[in-house]
Amino acid sequence: MWLIRLYIRVLGQLGSDLKVGALLSLANIGLAVAAFAEPVLFGRIIDRLTGGGSQSATAVTFSSLLPLLLAWVAFGLFTIGAGVLVALHADRLSHRRRLTTMATYFEHVLELPLAFHTSTHSGRVLKVMLEGSNGMAWLWLGFFRDHFAAIISLTILLPLTLFLNWRLGALLVVLVVVFTILTAVVLRKTEEMQGTVEGFHSRLAEQASDALGNVPVIQSFTRVAAETGALRSTISQLLAAQTPVLSWWALASIATRAAATLTVTSIFMLGTWLHLSGYATVGDVVMFMSIATMLIGRLEQVVGFVNQLFLQAPKMREFYEILDTAPSVHDRPHAQNLDRFEGRVEFDNVSFSYDGKRAAIADVSFTIEPGQNVALVGSTGSGKSTTLGLLHRAFDPQSGAIRIDGIDIRDICLASLRRNIGVVFQEPMLFARSIRENLQVGRPGATDEEMRVALERAQAIEFIQRQSDGLDSVIGERGRSLSGGERQRLSIARALLKNPPVLILDEATSALDAATEKKLQAALDEVMRGRTTFVIAHRLATIRNADRILVFDGGRVIESGTFDELVARGERFAELARAQFMATEPERPAQQPMLTAAGT
Repeated sequence: MWLIRLYIRVLGQLGSDLKVGALLSLANIGLAVAAFAEPVLFGRIIDRLTGGGSQSATAVTFSSLLPLLLAWVAFGLFTIGAGVLVALHADRLSHRRRLTTMATYFEHVLELPLAFHTSTHSGRVLKVMLEGSNGMAWLWLGFFRDHFAAIISLTILLPLTLFLNWRLGALLVVLVVVFTILTAVVLRKTEEMQGTVEGFHSRLAEQASDALGNVPVIQSFTRVAAETGALRSTISQLLAAQTPVLSWWALASIATRAAATLTVTSIFMLGTWLHLSGYATVGDVVMFMSIATMLIGRLEQVVGFVNQLFLQAPKMREFYEILDTAPSVHDRPHAQNLDRFEGRVEFDNVSFSYDGKRAAIADVSFTIEPGQNVALVGSTGSGKSTTLGLLHRAFDPQSGAIRIDGIDIRDICLASLRRNIGVVFQEPMLFARSIRENLQVGRPGATDEEMRVALERAQAIEFIQRQSDGLDSVIGERGRSLSGGERQRLSIARALLKNPPVLILDEATSALDAATEKKLQAALDEVMRGRTTFVIAHRLATIRNADRILVFDGGRVIESGTFDELVARGERFAELARAQFMATEPERPAQQPMLTAAGT
């Protein structure tokens, strides 16, 4: 039943092409009727010629046969014309829907929460998009070209043969039912096995994507043979799982082909006996021989269709599983679209857990005034990045509220919220596009001059000028043609170009050398002026001038104050500072580490 439900769902996803699909369906019904009518008319003509009808053979004239001949020719011409029309428009519909479906899936995936992307391999997501949409395109094309007409012939027109000659018709029905049962048995035998096969296909996509994304590591650690061996091992497992499925369907295919010979032979043998016994005319025998040949061809089409549908179904089911994954973060009804924030940020007893068991942050509360520079410090896993992820709604808190300018951020349109918040991630995330296109992610309509200013403020103009094509230089996948520091400076320039009232710097200077960091820190100090800025930093010297420092531990804010205030308290922050400065400046007197830090 799941296969039928999936089939109906795919066919129902025609969207704007629904009218075209309806017209093609009507054309298919016409083709099925025409294919059935031709042998019936041919049998009647044979009866007239042989005297099997009510008239004697000597009384037959061409004019008496003309209506039957014209009807026969008309159905033949209709079959040709409608077939060409169906084939042409079915192709176009299939390609349109495939690309539209891919675009819908792509947009949906981009809106899914970061938790989904963290737990789902990008190679699998891409594989599901391509194979799922291709499977649907095949289904739409096959359905409107052949399969719908075949289904009509077997389910509606086949029973009508009982009214033509119930004895021959009953034999046809019995044979078709037997072959249908055989196909159903094959489906039941291979259903679970094909799901296993699709699992191996997904693993192949993940392994290949993983390896191709880490070629420098594979080559550096001489892992080519090992990675290739792992891929070949998965291929071997896939083939071992696929072979039994193919064997069953080969049996079904052979049985279907044997059906043609068995059915035609049976109809001829029974028809001959019935004719000799006076229960069938020569025209009846010829008619049923033609109908049997046509129906066997339709049956082969349906079996081939069911076979392919069965093989494609796990891919399409995976496609819908992802498409049905609801974004955990979405706009509320009547969410506000704000032009530009003032920048007052308030966390009110905010708690969040990734797994529902262990709190990533718990009861976090603080208020930041517009234009303040706030630093978040603490050990790895203390909740800093989670807190700022909640601010730009990478996910929503389980309890508490986050407000900007007094408005709950869940009551602000996502696009409006994220347009007003700039983020520079710890790991530079760049596209395999030109420098210009990467910068315009921050502001699509930015001019070359605006981009140049942003690059200068991010201390990036020098290496951009060294590129052969300047702003039009393509920087490769994830910006690999640039050094780590260059990638980070480019991502900072992108955020500066966006010019948001709220800025998040997640270890933004971690990939820079000391000289560049010093220059960039001065630029960042200037950029941060007049906007609310959150800085996650492990090097405490870089947050010496922060208006406020929030110290996180175990998902809670345990200290809050300026650098000097926290040092004077001698609590957790002082311990972090002491450990860091003692490690970086061992030659300094141990009893005065904080004076040194304060003076940097």
